[in-house]
Amino acid sequence: MRYLLIDCITEWQPGTLIKGIKNVAMSEDFLEYHFPKNPIMPGVLLLEAIAQLTGWLEAASSDFKDWFLINKVLKCNFYGFAFPGDQVELEVTSVVGNTPDTKRYRGVGTVRGKKKIAVDFEGTLMSLEDIEDSNAQRRFFSLLTRESKL
Repeated sequence: MRYLLIDCITEWQPGTLIKGIKNVAMSEDFLEYHFPKNPIMPGVLLLEAIAQLTGWLEAASSDFKDWFLINKVLKCNFYGFAFPGDQVELEVTSVVGNTPDTKRYRGVGTVRGKKKIAVDFEGTLMSLEDIEDSNAQRRFFSLLTRESKL
């Protein structure tokens, strides 16, 4: 199964910043076993949501030529749980110190103003066309940013 963990992109500035939302729904299958009768969104999926949001930043900033692949978590702290019904507000910013081969970012996830995750990470770029149809991803991005009307 493929998890698409970004429900909405609320703001983005090319190459520097992106903000988005992950709505945690009780119907998500990962909640069935994490944990039985006490469902919480796994912390690693919060990290994955931040990585996906970074992918969207790189895609949109490169005219849908590049995608970000995380390869190292430099620091990650979890501060609490995301429960069903929560709306996790995610923010990713570029960090000074990028090289041609490595890009560094900082991500934060909050629920109702309370921090749930903070992470510093790095990774590389790859061709978006190698993993997805770039035109389809461009259309999907326009849905996530609410630029496209159905």
